[in-house]
Amino acid sequence: MDTLGSSPRHPRRSLLRVLADLHCHTAASFDSRSRPEAVVDAAIRRGLGVLAITDHDGLDGAFKGRDAAAARAVATGEDQEPGASLEVIVGEEIRSTEGDLIGLFLAQAIPSGMAAEATIEAIHDQGGLVGLPHPFDRHRGTALALILGQKRLAELAPSLDYVETFNARVSDARDNARSAQLARRYDLPGVSVSDAHTLLEIGMAATPIGQRIGTAEDLRRLLRDLRVSRPARMMRAHARERGATA
Repeated sequence: MDTLGSSPRHPRRSLLRVLADLHCHTAASFDSRSRPEAVVDAAIRRGLGVLAITDHDGLDGAFKGRDAAAARAVATGEDQEPGASLEVIVGEEIRSTEGDLIGLFLAQAIPSGMAAEATIEAIHDQGGLVGLPHPFDRHRGTALALILGQKRLAELAPSLDYVETFNARVSDARDNARSAQLARRYDLPGVSVSDAHTLLEIGMAATPIGQRIGTAEDLRRLLRDLRVSRPARMMRAHARERGATA
């Protein structure tokens, strides 16, 4: 799909406007130094329409990012133009006793250290969506699918809302391929994410969404019809930015 939307006020974002990156980190995570405000600016430069900030075991960075996006929209007048401003989803990457899970549309942080089932229940109790991040990444000790095994994974699958079938930080393509197979096996939506820990990585991979979202239910509904994408034009956008700052 070559044209995902357009905005005459933002020509640099014309082909990228309805892309969603549903996994990134800020300096609120122990392994990132990116200020939330800078993460938001990078997402806007890359033309993302939706960004989920999913720091490890906390929501502070996501709240700051959401506030920064809202303030920028008011300052530029984009709050008066439907669909023009960046939408920031408050999320969290939570380490359960059996591996990592993602919660989106959260109002309160979910504590780490609970069993996977309890973590999923806590996310859903807030009306949030549960994502399975990098489930087969052999270079992480928190890949839930590797820790659980097939039988336990089959038991948990019905309570998941989506799977990261392409994570740009997974270094072995075979691990992403296994994630895509898992999603197909259990008929779960697949998304493509950057898992960015630096500003340059924001939007390195993203999922095309055909319209704006406002609630968890909006995203849940849209995910059923979306295809995973790592658009070549996102790669070109990053290449242009690297060249401009070199």
